[in-house]
Amino acid sequence: MRERRSGSQILFGYLPEQTVDLAGKVWKVERWTNPIQTAVDQSILREELLRLASAWEASGMDGGFSQDLRRGVSVDVFTLNRDAGVKVQSFPNVWICRGNNCNRLSRRNDQHCTCGSNRWGQFHFVGYHDCGAIREPWFRSCPTHGQARINFPGTASAAEITITCPVCNIELSRGLGRPACACGNGQVSFTVHRAARVYTPRSIVIINPPTPERVRELQEAGGATRALQWVLSGMQTINVREHGRTKATFLQQLLSQGFDPTFAAQLVQQAVEAKQVTDDNHFDHRLTGSYRTDAENEAVRIAMATLDSRTTVSSLHESAPMDSELRTLYGERYSAAFKAAGLDSIEFVDRFPVLSGNYGYTRGDATPGATRLVNYRHPKRANPVIYADIAQTEALFVRLKPTKVASWLTRRGHTLSPWSDEPSARLSILQSATIPPPGSDPPANPSVGSDLLTVVHSYSHRFIRQASVLAGLDRNSLSEFLVPLHLGFFVFAAARGGFVLGGLQAMFEADLEHLLDGVVFGEHRCALDPGCNRGGSACAACLHLGEPSCRFFNRFLSRGALNGMDGYFSFS
Repeated sequence: MRERRSGSQILFGYLPEQTVDLAGKVWKVERWTNPIQTAVDQSILREELLRLASAWEASGMDGGFSQDLRRGVSVDVFTLNRDAGVKVQSFPNVWICRGNNCNRLSRRNDQHCTCGSNRWGQFHFVGYHDCGAIREPWFRSCPTHGQARINFPGTASAAEITITCPVCNIELSRGLGRPACACGNGQVSFTVHRAARVYTPRSIVIINPPTPERVRELQEAGGATRALQWVLSGMQTINVREHGRTKATFLQQLLSQGFDPTFAAQLVQQAVEAKQVTDDNHFDHRLTGSYRTDAENEAVRIAMATLDSRTTVSSLHESAPMDSELRTLYGERYSAAFKAAGLDSIEFVDRFPVLSGNYGYTRGDATPGATRLVNYRHPKRANPVIYADIAQTEALFVRLKPTKVASWLTRRGHTLSPWSDEPSARLSILQSATIPPPGSDPPANPSVGSDLLTVVHSYSHRFIRQASVLAGLDRNSLSEFLVPLHLGFFVFAAARGGFVLGGLQAMFEADLEHLLDGVVFGEHRCALDPGCNRGGSACAACLHLGEPSCRFFNRFLSRGALNGMDGYFSFS
């Protein structure tokens, strides 16, 4: 069948093995037709997929997905071919006679019912199992009359449905049963086909360098080491390429080009003597092991996001006419708003390179790791597939003030190494923080990493909710990308929701003080208090976002982390 849908609707609602409503009927998506394969940096992709799939790998429910990624199996990224669309098939093929209040059941809809009517409606319940299987409902016909009639209870509960004989009225079954799944590991459950338990897409968002040349540029600039040093130094140059080359980054560059290590070390020493490179930053060498790896990974994401375009408030201030209202706005009122909000900076990125997509789905319990992860596979090569949208959009990069975050963590009872300024506070946090993976539960005894994630994540959600109100937008038109180890998050225009490009830029150039005033001083109570407060101080009425917009499944959120007695906004 042919029917038009937007690309964003298809990306999030028309995925393989998903059931959909079209033209008054229920269909199952068979495949995207002739999708367009797009080149994406495989190392970045695998790293993020392994992080996202960690909960399923830990529970042994990832179906070998993580093992394939570690073996270096190529991941294909497909974008929608708008000329070819999506192929669907009718599902389930169980029909209900809608004529004369009949409600007889049939496996066919191309013939008249026994009652004489030819008005058939589709049964909207399906069977599912957490292995990923989906099946049509089964029903028993009367052994005497060979007919069956369905009786709905007025609820969505499959257990309350009864099937009777329309002739002799005997009850043939109550509910739709719990047949064994073909996988041999449990029983099939039945519910309405659009329920989240039937199909929950698993999404991925990465900062995607638009071309392989950009990846090479970053590597030639010193790679992860230089990116980390640039971020730790406060991102004082406009991008990582402009950051001064150090001994460590020059050595890494030479080794990546195939130079012998001994010869490379000699070249580095000659460059130092000629003052062509500087000594290594005085603090980054104190990060070791997984702490350094995680910090470098996040720094690379920041470097890639800002490689092509980055506008700071200081550049707005410098370009504003002397003695103008704008110069006062950027130099004084924005500065005061940042201080009140505990922010180091907010910056504008007008070409934010982002990949938003889905790498698989689950059926049953939506908690990550609770049921099997079914990842999409190429129909011929059987390697992993991601169905995605790749775009350059606009974003705001929000960074919290390191010394204030360090003080807040200390007030929370955590022990950090001593710090004296912003760079040393950044390092002190990095030396102690390990960010919990997506899908994990907040620990009973918070760690530095879990508390850091909670305050950054809560700030991001409150910022998005306030920004959507100020700009008059559907909050689902904005998404987040967190870099919590570096105390920041990106808010970007999503591929859905009717966002008009230029909205974030206008907010950045004219309304940041009003936005931050709402973030800090706006109503922080929840309409569902005291229940919400007792349940963790985060719910759909106060902090939650739509799941495609949130990278951590609406976990690690708390209004108390921001506005409570010991909240981030409660002390200067």
